[in-house]
Amino acid sequence: MKISRSIGSMAFVLGLFTVIFIGIPWTIITNSDLGIPWWLKIAVLCLIGGILLVLLSVALEQKKKITSLQEETPKESNHNILILNSAEIPGREITEILGVVKGHTIFAIWIGNDLSAIVRLVLGGELTEYTEMMGKARKIATDRLIAQAVEIDADAIINLRYMTTSVIGSAAELLAYGTAVKLK
Repeated sequence: MKISRSIGSMAFVLGLFTVIFIGIPWTIITNSDLGIPWWLKIAVLCLIGGILLVLLSVALEQKKKITSLQEETPKESNHNILILNSAEIPGREITEILGVVKGHTIFAIWIGNDLSAIVRLVLGGELTEYTEMMGKARKIATDRLIAQAVEIDADAIINLRYMTTSVIGSAAELLAYGTAVKLK
């Protein structure tokens, strides 16, 4: 998929630059009624075909990832790890600090949902599209945090924190981190 996405990106960029920097000036300078030259038609086809190839490869890649996530993630976690956002666990003694564990993801929503959210910005109300996106991102980051804690045989994660930042457009980065500990 990466190869087809790269080919599509290169075709798009090549077509875009040809149309903008050669095709438009050529049309203005020559001002002829001979029609559109063959090389400009090919550039426009590269531009459109490149976009379609990138969209198709990303859609297939995303479908593949969603399918693998559904197969890979168990519905019920059989790990009994206590997660707290405090430094102490009431009634329990921490015997060993194993270190920082983290889960990380960068999430984006489909452009159709993004457009719905823009309309909601004008009309007012909760941006449910982004609420759902951040909820999914938080779950993925937390699951990865727990998986890392399980790998080092932790009993609990203390001082759990979430950090989020905007990456590009409607994509958000979410980092979950905490301290993995062993309990008595």
